[in-house]
Amino acid sequence: MLEKRDFYINGQWVAPQNGTDHHVIDPSTEEPTAVISLGGREDAEAAIAAAKTAFPGWMTTPVADRIALVEKLIEVYETRGEDLAQAMSSEMGAPLDMSRNQQVGAGTWHLKNFIRAAKAFEFNRPLNDRAPNDRIIYEAVGVAALITPWNWPMNQVTLKVGAAAIAGCTMVLKPSEESPLNAMIFAEMMDEAGFPPGVFNLVNGDGPGVGTVLSGHPDVDMVSFTGSSRAGRLISKNAADTLKRVHLELGGKGANVIFDDADEKAVKRGVLHMMNNTGQSCNAPSRMLVQRSKYDDAVEEAAAVANKVTVGPASEEGRHIGPVVNEVQWTKIQDLIQKGIDEGAKLVAGGTGRPEGFNKGYYVRPTIFADVNNNMTIAREEIFGPVLSIIPFDSEEEAVEIANDTPYGLTNYVQTQDDARLNRMAQALRSGMVEMNGTSRAAGSPFGGMKQSGNGREGGIWGIEDFLEVKAVSGWAAE
Repeated sequence: MLEKRDFYINGQWVAPQNGTDHHVIDPSTEEPTAVISLGGREDAEAAIAAAKTAFPGWMTTPVADRIALVEKLIEVYETRGEDLAQAMSSEMGAPLDMSRNQQVGAGTWHLKNFIRAAKAFEFNRPLNDRAPNDRIIYEAVGVAALITPWNWPMNQVTLKVGAAAIAGCTMVLKPSEESPLNAMIFAEMMDEAGFPPGVFNLVNGDGPGVGTVLSGHPDVDMVSFTGSSRAGRLISKNAADTLKRVHLELGGKGANVIFDDADEKAVKRGVLHMMNNTGQSCNAPSRMLVQRSKYDDAVEEAAAVANKVTVGPASEEGRHIGPVVNEVQWTKIQDLIQKGIDEGAKLVAGGTGRPEGFNKGYYVRPTIFADVNNNMTIAREEIFGPVLSIIPFDSEEEAVEIANDTPYGLTNYVQTQDDARLNRMAQALRSGMVEMNGTSRAAGSPFGGMKQSGNGREGGIWGIEDFLEVKAVSGWAAE
């Protein structure tokens, strides 16, 4: 079993000052795969102090030099891809092929998009042609606490670290204690790339411990958090006394609206998207809204697709889905599936219990509910597992009403061949993102939501701007 107890603070791997052992569990086997330390207040404060000391020098480092270090980071990253893939597979259950392609691949994707955006961004620019002596200067917010989740670990680490580094912020990263190993490899990469001491620091810990210290500390200028809406509310309250900036990327309950003229692959595409990463994605299309004339066929097809989704150990290659991350999540999902049955939804695929052939591991049966209404628990709560709810609708207006009737507002999806309706739906749906007819968002597109899905945006120039303050200067002297 791996022993990875140290933290990365001020350019060095250091022993915890008051750490407690924590076992990282392989969800495929329910056995420990590593032991880390959960830090305490002294560890978090040491990392914050290092970041605060490093900030003036890093903020004034030329942008081109900061970009060059991120370019070097990409070079190092590409040599450690297999290490990252193996780590994420063992700690959070992503099957190896998925881990290599999607989980690892997300990191280089985001870092390259940040570099492209930064090279085209004017950090010091005139206000406008009518005010030649007024300038707008974008400068770093300061010390940023980065708190990342277990479900897409490297995706979120790179979205936060890449943007913060280019913006000129120094940072303290607290990865999820459920999937910390990939972040520790990432810290090794930051060191190898040559980032100055104190610019990047890593302290493992849980939310009530290290997370609370980071979000409430007066020397932390910004918190960027990805996780549950419940945790986001706690972080916001704890950060309020110091009036720091709080960026939240939280949960979702995305509607996938399938009209009767949708393309023939729309239902299958929606089911497979839902099942990807074992349903553990905040932007998962977990509510499938189907127009009544297409509804019965869609339910039959969705059940058939789900029944063909195979489940297996994360350590094996292939196109199967792996386990969910831990026992707490597994139990929550089982309870919600049972709740769906109890409230009268029609179970057409999957159900409670482990898939056939498994008596160990946090495996969940790919599950489809039909005849769901939007007041049922399974339509209201984020399940975060491979569970899809299908809801019928009659008109476009009803579809919009159902889709928007949720506390969340992260991603919605639309499937129709009517171009005018596509554009109407895109404008009517209350979410930070709308994806239509299976078209993915382009490189550098902003990721984020509204309502209880959070605030702020990640990725591309919007992600960098979230770590920048805007300074207005009058009387600028022409050089």
